[in-house]
Amino acid sequence: MNLQEKLRQGKFVITSEVTPPKGIDTFELLGETEALKGRVDAVNVSDGKSSVMAMTALALGHLLQEKGFEPILNVSCRDRNRLALQADLLGAAALGMQNILVLTGDYASMGDHPQTKPVFDLDSIQLLRAIQMLELGQDMGGNELRGAPRFFAGATVSPTPGTVVASELQLLKMEKKIFAGAKFFQTQAVYDPVLFAKFMKRVEQYKVPVLAGVIPLKSAGMAKFMNKSVAGVCVPQEMIDKIAKAEDKTRTGIEMCADLINQLKGMCQGVHIMAIGWEKKVPQIVGAAGI
Repeated sequence: MNLQEKLRQGKFVITSEVTPPKGIDTFELLGETEALKGRVDAVNVSDGKSSVMAMTALALGHLLQEKGFEPILNVSCRDRNRLALQADLLGAAALGMQNILVLTGDYASMGDHPQTKPVFDLDSIQLLRAIQMLELGQDMGGNELRGAPRFFAGATVSPTPGTVVASELQLLKMEKKIFAGAKFFQTQAVYDPVLFAKFMKRVEQYKVPVLAGVIPLKSAGMAKFMNKSVAGVCVPQEMIDKIAKAEDKTRTGIEMCADLINQLKGMCQGVHIMAIGWEKKVPQIVGAAGI
């Protein structure tokens, strides 16, 4: 049973993510990823995350697929025009990858090649519409395809962006993405279950699976940095204080993340664990959550 079928049947799913290496050596990365087998339902493969140059997500996704994982291929609009985006999507389909997470992408100035000229030929909504056209057997120019792909396309949303205006904007974008073909959503990191519950109440009308993003805290410094620098993330002070006072911060971070997952479990259709260097600890987090 694949990810789409599990979500259709209402199963609570767990996804995680891996970041392609800066280079061609995937031995260590694939070895570490083995720990996720049997603990997650699918694995996101990031695409130029934080505008840092790395191996193409398409290549690593294929390698993960050969290892028995179900990849969710992240596709960012930042670096490619509509020709290249459509070409990569057709290539992914030909390799048997159907799960696509559509992203507009971070600004190039944030990454390790700040002189890069960003493309942004399409935004995430336009790319979702392009995927619909490909599935109908045509490219964006109206030309017929020799064999139409089938995708399970998703998108992202920030459920607790901080202000009323920002929240309404996120809901409007989410609605547009659904109309453009998004079949599931993965969210920005959630730390406040109460606020997330209010968000889920607002979007239940759409009847689209939502996977809540969770990022385990490693330190109070990390939490403060996210509050200051990561849009749409707000770590409550009580969580910052708890990790700051903990003698064993790793154990506390895992326990806090597991507790958060349990609080979110009844509100959404799954969680997306963004481990950020703690990929080896994802099985511990899932185990501590009793999933």
